[in-house]
Amino acid sequence: MRNDRVINLRQLGGMDRYIIDDGAGRGVRAVCVETGAGLSFRVLVDRGLDIDLASFNGRSLAFLTHKGVIAPTRGLDRGIDWLSGFAGGLLTGCGPFSIGAPSDVDGIHYGLHGPHSQTAAELVEMSGPDESGAMRLIGRLRYGAFYGPSLELVRTITTRLGSNRIEVSDVFTNVGNAPSPHAWLLHVNFGYPLLDEGTMFCYRASRVTPRDDERSRARFAGTEHRRFPAPSQEECGSVHGFAYLDAIADMDGKVRCGIGNAKLGFGVEIVYDPKQFPRLGNWQHFGPGEYVAALEPMNGGVEGRATDVKLGRADTMEPGSTRRYDYSLAVVEGAELSSLLAKS
Repeated sequence: MRNDRVINLRQLGGMDRYIIDDGAGRGVRAVCVETGAGLSFRVLVDRGLDIDLASFNGRSLAFLTHKGVIAPTRGLDRGIDWLSGFAGGLLTGCGPFSIGAPSDVDGIHYGLHGPHSQTAAELVEMSGPDESGAMRLIGRLRYGAFYGPSLELVRTITTRLGSNRIEVSDVFTNVGNAPSPHAWLLHVNFGYPLLDEGTMFCYRASRVTPRDDERSRARFAGTEHRRFPAPSQEECGSVHGFAYLDAIADMDGKVRCGIGNAKLGFGVEIVYDPKQFPRLGNWQHFGPGEYVAALEPMNGGVEGRATDVKLGRADTMEPGSTRRYDYSLAVVEGAELSSLLAKS
């Protein structure tokens, strides 16, 4: 990326690596990325190479929990203990053996949303910006146990100077000698000020199916669920709504969905392949303080592994096989925002 007005491209943007040195997150490795176009985000190397902090022109895109980042631990793998380590953030991966509610299958316990976000990565590459402006992070994560399933993930995160788009590639391989259960979900968590009263959920769907509980059925009746409400005392504690969206792909075969805030003049668009993520979920929780919503591409269901097995939709990876997931997250303005809002 040749520019005769600078001698050091870091003046325009780039990446910085550091270690959190205080509080519950002490010791967690992180990489801060600035694209120079308004988008900045932080990748947590020791928390699944997921993205927590993210902002556009100084305005936050993501929801953060009260505790924020904690150091990874295997002590939160059972039941709903995952919630005690949930930092929120723009991108939290869930899996890779199961997603959704805790369950037991064939004597194996699968905790809420799996061990991914409590797994540290080996940072294989941190490069850029190069002459084209490209910046790249590549990490390797290993999951499983001796005598048990052994999966490996190589995650590649790419962006470039002057861009407001993050491209991610997740490639799983069963490196073990036996079949392994597999499931993968992207928890894309939006927060204030991007998420606010009147912010619109944007997607095309042939059907919206609320989860089978009273709150979800009430929230996703009609079309008002597309417009996010103000904080409500009715959503204190764990009260929330969830629905599956039968997303409709565009002409190029990709699903484009996201949220748009017309008042702020920008939104976030998610692009993914529905062959890789055949289901899309929408989680909404508008409690005071804990004011959050997520769009969740996935290849299973949030009812847990046992339900997926019962319904015949549970994925299993044979030894040596791979699963690939390619997707992007982008801040959109102007005509791109209008195009996104047209799906609301």
